[in-house]
Amino acid sequence: MMQKEIKITKSKFVRVKCPKCENEQIIFGKAVTRVRCLKCKTQLTKPTGGKAKIRAKVLEVLK
Repeated sequence: MMQKEIKITKSKFVRVKCPKCENEQIIFGKAVTRVRCLKCKTQLTKPTGGKAKIRAKVLEVLK
């Protein structure tokens, strides 16, 4: 019987607050594209090739 290997990632989802309109949303911590606020379209992340640079206030790191 062949067993599948399960990979455990260290990536996390992060709950952030937009600095402009204070809207809260959940984003991926290693986003490879720009993430914008769903309400006011302010850019919340800047992709860096690995961990995204978050330009908003981090409220919580989700497991």
